[in-house]
Amino acid sequence: MDKLFREFGQAIAHCNGNELSATLSSLAPADDPYRLRNIWNGAGQNDARAAIKRKIQSNSDGLAHNEVAGWTEVYYAYWRAIGQILLVQDAPNGNGPASTWTKVYEAWKDVLNAVHRGYTNHGFEAWTIPCLYVVGNHLRIIARRADEERTSSSSYLGEASFQDDFDADSEKNKQLEDCARQLNRLFQLCLSDRTPDLTKSRKWGIYALANLLFKTYFKLNSATLSRNILRAIAAAYKGDMPGLDQFPKSQRVTFKYYEGVMYFLEENYEEVRQILTHLIPCHLITSHALPSQQLLAPFPNLQKLFGPLSVCIRRGDLNAFSKVLQENEEIYIKLRIYLTLERGRDICLRNLFRKVFVAGGFEEATEAGKTPLRKTRVPLTNFTAGLWAKGQDDVDLDEAECLVANMIYKVRCKV
Repeated sequence: MDKLFREFGQAIAHCNGNELSATLSSLAPADDPYRLRNIWNGAGQNDARAAIKRKIQSNSDGLAHNEVAGWTEVYYAYWRAIGQILLVQDAPNGNGPASTWTKVYEAWKDVLNAVHRGYTNHGFEAWTIPCLYVVGNHLRIIARRADEERTSSSSYLGEASFQDDFDADSEKNKQLEDCARQLNRLFQLCLSDRTPDLTKSRKWGIYALANLLFKTYFKLNSATLSRNILRAIAAAYKGDMPGLDQFPKSQRVTFKYYEGVMYFLEENYEEVRQILTHLIPCHLITSHALPSQQLLAPFPNLQKLFGPLSVCIRRGDLNAFSKVLQENEEIYIKLRIYLTLERGRDICLRNLFRKVFVAGGFEEATEAGKTPLRKTRVPLTNFTAGLWAKGQDDVDLDEAECLVANMIYKVRCKV
């Protein structure tokens, strides 16, 4: 425990939020595997709070009395949570009657509540906001462990099934759903800060916590709730919100990724393209010849997963697209992107129809020297032939007409 509070004192002295947040990890580092056990053994049940307060005072000269009280509550809750973690780790197979991951979750939620009170009641300064992200991220990880433990416990399900009001689906992600509510509290804590001096504002934690909420909502299959986060941030920019370009690159990229996924799910491809122009160097973005091999070449795993799909989409090869999707179905489902990739079929179809349009050629020039214009009327039989050429030989004229009409409708809806 002495090492923990020496690190705490150094972080306080240097006003280093990242170093401070590292002292609130639920995992022992690889170079110090007994860290959590040493922290737990550093105090007894009867005097833990008082011992922690003494160590905070002795290692942080000049820390205000109010802040000392706040950090004492944080590290006391942290110490208790470590006790529950060690009970789970010491049990056979990482599970036992002494403790469960659900109990660890409740204990870690006390850590989160203590940190939250630190900002509302004990005057924690804005440079400490990395603690919000670290504590929130560990709560999310523990929540998943608790839900996995509960759903895999046959004894729990067997006992609960006798209850008339038991709903297995509602219990499946019980802790993660509660975690989303706790993370939203931290997000609102940062979003609602009205400190006039931005250098001392908690708003610098907004994007880190928004990204945690995105990950949690997507895990819960509640991606639409992410729209509330985007709206809240958009509203904040009407005030004194720092620009996105002022936040760390890791936070910007993660935020733009999830924002892009939201637009993609809404089939708002123009917005997706705008986001890609921020994430990918401009010289790699071209109108009709996006060099997917060049983009993915430095990343062989991504090339293997997405390279063939991008080739099929550019060629408008519906049959090959379906085969690639089917061959990698298990991997895509595991990565939770199968349905998202399946929507690429519309883009593949659009590219096929465009090739049919281009193949239609030009109208004859009405006057000598005039530039010929492309034919604007394409027979439905041409589109049907294009579909047949790409392996869709079971499509008749009526179905081809329906596909063309739907494509026109989707384009007009975006205009």
